[in-house]
Amino acid sequence: MIFLSAIGTSIDFLISDRAHARVVQEAQRVATNWLGSFRPGVTPRPDPKTRIDLLQLVDSHGRVVAASAAATGRPALSGVRPPIDDRIDDDTVCSPQGGCVILAAVRTPPLETRELWRGEPHFVYAGTAEPALLATHRLQLLTGAGVLLGAALTAWGNWWVSGRSLRPVTAIRETMAAISVSDLSLRVPKPPGCTEYALLAATANETLARLEESAERQRRFASTTSHELRTPLTGLRARLEEAVLYPRDVDPHETIHEALAVTDRLETIVDDLLVLARLRAGVPAAQGPLDLGALVTAEVAEAAARADGVPVDVRAGRDVNVRGNRIQLIRILDNLLANARRHAETSVEVTAERAGDQAVVTVTDDGDGIAPQDRERVFERFTRLDGGRRRDPKGSGLGLAISRDIAQNHHGTLLIEDSPRGARFVLRLPLMDTPAHPPAHGVRAEVRGFAGDGTPLWKT
Repeated sequence: MIFLSAIGTSIDFLISDRAHARVVQEAQRVATNWLGSFRPGVTPRPDPKTRIDLLQLVDSHGRVVAASAAATGRPALSGVRPPIDDRIDDDTVCSPQGGCVILAAVRTPPLETRELWRGEPHFVYAGTAEPALLATHRLQLLTGAGVLLGAALTAWGNWWVSGRSLRPVTAIRETMAAISVSDLSLRVPKPPGCTEYALLAATANETLARLEESAERQRRFASTTSHELRTPLTGLRARLEEAVLYPRDVDPHETIHEALAVTDRLETIVDDLLVLARLRAGVPAAQGPLDLGALVTAEVAEAAARADGVPVDVRAGRDVNVRGNRIQLIRILDNLLANARRHAETSVEVTAERAGDQAVVTVTDDGDGIAPQDRERVFERFTRLDGGRRRDPKGSGLGLAISRDIAQNHHGTLLIEDSPRGARFVLRLPLMDTPAHPPAHGVRAEVRGFAGDGTPLWKT
């Protein structure tokens, strides 16, 4: 409205000024033409053929010497006296009775003044009544109406364009409102082209896809967890019911020992689930500088002292310094050592060394190994191969899943690589003096491969 009002005011001023200038220009032409017809002793009476119908010849005392029919009987049209060095002027004269006259005042040339009136200056006034466009408020009213109409059309156009441009947003909003936790399969419509709305729709669909995948993982996790917890609980309940129904045939001490064993297994599963939940939630843990070689050596020695089993050969290099949480890294080493000693035939080999800008820890056993198609599956929750179930029936199936999550929270990787015999687990962590480029905090990430220099390739 302000912009159009400024334009309307400018147009109103330009039209008024142009109309006034055209009247003045025409009056000057009529006045000079009449002045050119004067002869000594002869002052012809003007007979105008244009709208400039008011013409007067006035002497220096203001007396009207000659006038056109429309100006006869009227006093001098104006009191303007153009100077001798600027003989043409214009004026607008308004009378108290109403009405204004636009006129041009022309001073007679000096030569004609001497020849015709013996040096007495005379003035010619030529004008006409102010046009109705200027005399009334018609122009302002028309301009105001145009401004209002333009503002209304602009507002309607903006409303129509905005509604049309926001139509994709409305569709996205309606689709998002229809999506529920129980059904995340819907996707928002994507407008054509590469507009911001198209990018918004693509981002929303990617987010929905991640949410659907996460929800599906949670459903599978809940289903698997309930199964893993239900199995020992069912056995415990059956054993206790048997002891209640047949007290004379069941040894209570044996029942209590079996119940405690099942309780220990349930407690282990619950503890591992809590650890896994904290790791998956991205809860930060305190980290500090660690000598990974010394940590590996100490943990292998402590594990050998705690339990008998196959011997473990350790080769740890120097200056394998990383930044991490000591308790979490010890848990990885304990899980890998326990897994290797459980499947090894005669020995386990553990190494810790620098490889480029990474610290690499390998745990290799000489057992049956893991088939290539199962190397990623063993890192899933509650996944236990037949050999693992046979050797450790009390395991929770969460150790390797926890170990991989800890590695990823330290911006590293945990993989199973080829080995001449047995299984070879490889843990890679960035060295402390090498800046890591991890995913943002709170973003779930997985390693999908490695570059030529061994750098992990992340997929968030």
